[in-house]
Amino acid sequence: MKVKMILPALLEAESPAWRPVKYSLFPPLGLASLASHFDVDDEVTLVDQHVEKLTLDDQPDLVVIQVYITNAYRAYAIADHYRERGITVVLGGLHVTSLPQEAALHADTIFIGPGDSTFPEFLKDLKRGKPKHEYRSVARSLDNLPPVRRDLIKRGLYLVPNSIVVTRGCPFHCSFCYKDAFFKGGRSFYTQRVDAALSEIERLPGKHLYFLDDHLLGNRKFSTQLFDGMKGMGRLFQGAATVDSVLRGDLIEKAADAGLRSLFVGFESVNSANHSATGKIQNINREYSAVVERLDDLGIMINGSFVFGLDHDKPDVFDRTVDWAVSQGITTATFHIATPYPGTEYHSELDHQGRIVSQDWDKYDTRHVVFKPKLMDSETLVNGYHRAYRDFYSWRNISVASRQHNSIKHCVKHFAYSTGWRKFEPLWDIVIRAKQLRFMTSVLEGVLSKVSKDNKGESRSQYDQPPITSETNEVGLDSQPIVMQRLHKRDLTRSLGSP
Repeated sequence: MKVKMILPALLEAESPAWRPVKYSLFPPLGLASLASHFDVDDEVTLVDQHVEKLTLDDQPDLVVIQVYITNAYRAYAIADHYRERGITVVLGGLHVTSLPQEAALHADTIFIGPGDSTFPEFLKDLKRGKPKHEYRSVARSLDNLPPVRRDLIKRGLYLVPNSIVVTRGCPFHCSFCYKDAFFKGGRSFYTQRVDAALSEIERLPGKHLYFLDDHLLGNRKFSTQLFDGMKGMGRLFQGAATVDSVLRGDLIEKAADAGLRSLFVGFESVNSANHSATGKIQNINREYSAVVERLDDLGIMINGSFVFGLDHDKPDVFDRTVDWAVSQGITTATFHIATPYPGTEYHSELDHQGRIVSQDWDKYDTRHVVFKPKLMDSETLVNGYHRAYRDFYSWRNISVASRQHNSIKHCVKHFAYSTGWRKFEPLWDIVIRAKQLRFMTSVLEGVLSKVSKDNKGESRSQYDQPPITSETNEVGLDSQPIVMQRLHKRDLTRSLGSP
C-alpha cells in the first residue's frame, strides 16, 4: 500500500510576515508515530508543508492528514482534491475532534480523540475492505507502542529534530484548553513506561532533546524515574511544566540534574481574577517570583506564556505584563490573544453570551480578536498584543532582562538566546532556505550548556519593579498568585492521536 501522510501549512505561510524559523523547529512527530503502525512493505511518505513543497499530482492508495484549527481550510482542500481522484482520505487531530461533523464532509474516515489505539484498528478494517467512517478513542494506553518512524523525518529541515513525547494530555482542566475535548471519554493524562521512554531517548543522536509534552512534571513518580534514568546520558533538554510543579518538592532539581536547561511556563496572566475564572487552579496562591528565582538558581532559562484579553484584563495589562517579565529576567515570552477554540468550555461561555464575532478558523491563531472583550475594545487588544512583543524584544529590554540572573554566564546565555530568536530573522531565513539548520543545532546546544552559580551580586533586585497591589484587585507579583495556562500550545505537534 502506498501511503501519503501530510501536515498542511498554515495559510500564513504565503504571507510576507511569515517567520519560517517558527515552523522549522519540530518535525510532525504525531504523524511519524502513527506511521509506525503500517506494515513493513507499505510505502509511506511524510510531507510537512511548512518546510517542503507539497505536490498533489500523485496517486497514493491512502492519504492521512493532520488537521488543526488554523490549517483546517487548507487541509480540507487537500482532502477534497484527493477524494475527487478516488483516493481514500482520513482526517484527525484537535480540530477534527472539536468539530467532527465539519471534518466528516471532507473525509472517508475521521478520528476523534487520540489515535494510538484506533489507528491500528482502522488499518485492520481497511485491509478487510470495511473501514468505518468514524473511530472514537476510548482505551488510553501508551504500552507496547512501536517505535516512532523517525526514518520518515527529514532531520536536516528542522532546528530541533530530536523532539519527543513521553506522556499524553495534562492533569489540569483549564476552560480555554483543547485538552478536555480531545481526551473526552477516557483518561486525559497518562504516560509511557519509563523504560520505553528511556529507550527512545537512547536512540536519538546528539545531545539536545525537546520534550513536547504539555506537562513534563505532571506525574511525579514517572518524571522522577525518567530523570533518574537520564542522569549520566549527557543530554541537554527543554520542556514545559506548570507553576505549581516548579515550586513543589525537588522534582525540578532532579530535572536540572538530568539536563533541563529551558522551561516553558504558563504564567498566563498578571491578574489573579483571570485564574479563578478560567479554572487554572495550578497557579492559584503561587508566587511567580519564587518560580523565577528557583529556576534561575538552577540555571534554567524561562519561556513565559502570557494571554491577553481575558475578562478581567484592562488596557494597562500589556505594559504591566512586559514590565514584570523584564524585571524578572524572563528569557523569552510567548504572547497570545485569548482565543475561544471550538469544543472548549471557554468557547461555550462566550458563545452563550453572544460574544463570538468570527467563525473564520484562519483567525483562531491567538493573533486575531474573534470575540468581544469585556474591558477594552478589539483594536486596543490587538494593538496591545503587538506592542507587548515589540517592547519585550526591544534591545533595551533584552539587555535589562538579561542582567537579572545570578551568574554572568546565565546573563550572557539569556542575551544570546533572546536576540538569536527574535533579532536575526534574515539570518534564519538564509539558513532555512539553504537547508542548513542542522549546523545550528550545535549552536543551540552551546547556549543551553550548564550554568553554575557565581557571586554576581544583587543583580535581580537592581532592576526590580514595585509589586502591583491588591487595592485594584490585581496581584502583588512578588507575594501573591497569578493564574492561567498557555492557550495555544504547540498545535503543530498534534496529530490524529499523538498530542
